[in-house]
Amino acid sequence: MQRAAQRVFTISNHLVGGEESCVNNTAATKSAGSKPKIDIEAMLTENRKDYDKIIESWLPRTFNAENMQKICGKARYQHDIEGATVAVAKPIWDILDRGGKRWRPLLLMLVAEALRGDLDLIKPLLVLCEVVHNGTLVVDDIEDSSLLRRGKPCLHITYGVDVAINAGNAMYFLPTVILHQLRNTLPPQLLLSAYELYTQELINLHFGQGSDIAWHNSLCAFPNSQQYLQMCAYKTGTLARLSAKLSALFSGASNEQIEAIGKFAESIGVAFQIQDDLLNLRGGSVAVGKGGVGEDITEGKKTLMVIHRVEQGGEGAKRLREIIDKKTSDPALIGEAIDLMEKGGSMEWAEKEGKRIVEEAWAGVERVLEESEGKRKLEAFARFLVERKI
Repeated sequence: MQRAAQRVFTISNHLVGGEESCVNNTAATKSAGSKPKIDIEAMLTENRKDYDKIIESWLPRTFNAENMQKICGKARYQHDIEGATVAVAKPIWDILDRGGKRWRPLLLMLVAEALRGDLDLIKPLLVLCEVVHNGTLVVDDIEDSSLLRRGKPCLHITYGVDVAINAGNAMYFLPTVILHQLRNTLPPQLLLSAYELYTQELINLHFGQGSDIAWHNSLCAFPNSQQYLQMCAYKTGTLARLSAKLSALFSGASNEQIEAIGKFAESIGVAFQIQDDLLNLRGGSVAVGKGGVGEDITEGKKTLMVIHRVEQGGEGAKRLREIIDKKTSDPALIGEAIDLMEKGGSMEWAEKEGKRIVEEAWAGVERVLEESEGKRKLEAFARFLVERKI
């Protein structure tokens, strides 16, 4: 494993310009005689450019003969370089350049730091986590007939549905080029485990999305809260779990550590989704960037707050279901639905539930990780995502 790490270090340095670290620590500078305050938001901002450089080193903005052959193999006839650039690279980088928190890459690197893993070995893996995530957003926007993503028209609006579907799907597979190109430098069992983990999580992802689609189109029975949480574990938790487990796997962690860290990361993903749904109802940058306050109501989404209020029963529950089933864009009805959930205590309950889920999972991680600055950052990271207002 050590020899493999040394060889991958050389490859990583060559590809990404030899960055010494992928976790900028100026956000956690230690003052004399005291532990530093860990500013995760600053850490996300500081590391974003580094992460994007690494993504670009594996996924070019413009295709040429050399990188086309590296990704697709030698052409039997002739590669269409221009077509690949305008129909694949351009829309992919359009969505990547719009922003996003890049919290999955940071999670990957913080897990590696907490496990004292080789950061240079692990940092190219952030491409696997971040690119596929953005691919799911492209496809999700098509499925939901959304208009805006990160404050701009969705890719299917700008480039057409055909280009957007193809680009979104390509983003599921392109990141695996990393594993393919490292096949001669990694132990075969490690490479196999990485492929198995990646494919299993993508399977889970599609089942989570399938449940969400079935619910907001009323194709099956109204879900309960436990089914909702499992949907989140598959839909949002799966890429967080992928990030953490890949990092732990490549850090040489024990099976107990890998499972505990995976469960913790999944819980972060679930809590992140709950908080995302809350912010959609409460307004702010999340709601504005995704189409306005209450867009989830317009889409008929059965969020945890909706489910909790419906499970309480009564006239309020009946009325809420009526509004959700209408998939209305009427501001008055959206406001009424939000008010029903607020007065029923569903918003407050959901917020507490997200925190409880993460705290329980953290207890499992705390037992398998040694005390370290990396461990402190990991805990701060979880709290930031659960309590965020953006």
